[in-house]
Amino acid sequence: MLVERSDRLRMSFTGDGAKTALGGLVTNDVAALVSGLGQRAAALTPKGRVIALLRVVDRGTDVLVDADAAAATGFVSMIRKYVNPRLAKYTDLTTTTACLGVYGEGAAAFVARALAVEGAALAALLPHGGAWFGEQDQAVYVVRSTDLTPAGYDLIGARDRLSQLHTALVDGGCAVATADDVTIARVEAGIPEWGRDLDAETIPQEALLDELGAISFNKGCYTGQEVVARIHFRGHVNRQLRWLTAGEPIPSGARVLDLEGKEVGDVRTSVRSPSRGPLAIAMVRREIEPGSEVRVVGPTGEISARASRMTASA
Repeated sequence: MLVERSDRLRMSFTGDGAKTALGGLVTNDVAALVSGLGQRAAALTPKGRVIALLRVVDRGTDVLVDADAAAATGFVSMIRKYVNPRLAKYTDLTTTTACLGVYGEGAAAFVARALAVEGAALAALLPHGGAWFGEQDQAVYVVRSTDLTPAGYDLIGARDRLSQLHTALVDGGCAVATADDVTIARVEAGIPEWGRDLDAETIPQEALLDELGAISFNKGCYTGQEVVARIHFRGHVNRQLRWLTAGEPIPSGARVLDLEGKEVGDVRTSVRSPSRGPLAIAMVRREIEPGSEVRVVGPTGEISARASRMTASA
């Protein structure tokens, strides 16, 4: 399926100090990246709460950072506050570039045909890593993405070029995804969205960002590190994201109760999965073990649901 992702924030960082500047602000080891490799990361408040869930890619010419649109204001404000542009130049590319995602079992073939490249070059890309295809204003950077299921590729480039590719992909038989299609694929992939499943009150481990490979526990200091490290080495969080499944629709925003009637969480994003039926991402207390039965109380009544461990590809 063809996914319009141009609303995501895209920022470019250049200069000798780019990786050092980013490394002091995000949870993963940006300095370890080399051209063509990428990673998930998060930006945090000094109290260790999530400002943005990021993708960071070394493109050789620059370091590209992108994030959910809802997190853009917070992340850009952080960059403007802490990054000295004389040491690391940063540019917001959101309005001058576009991003198209192609996801599904045949994604590589569709992208290869649209770009007139060998499919093997796409298959060789590692998750979150990428490569340039094309020259000058026709150049497109392709990133291997696991943000949705099945996995696919994000194409990033000038808006005119991406408009051409959109037409080529549709004409080639790539189906255009609806907003509901995208949300279902994201929930099935177990990827939380900032502003829906996590926000500025969420600790990274509550949103399973450590399991998503977004946190390095061996790198140098970064904003919010003390809270994250203390939880990892000496404690635990009191709540975590879980999948909920049920035999009927699960209302977003509904309260989650245990079988004794104690409130233990709330539903964040709810979908009807073609393969799994009613499926939701919920934030629940850690004592709700995977496999536990819970009660979901919404505006139209109460339903029974089952919690399960939310797993995703790092």
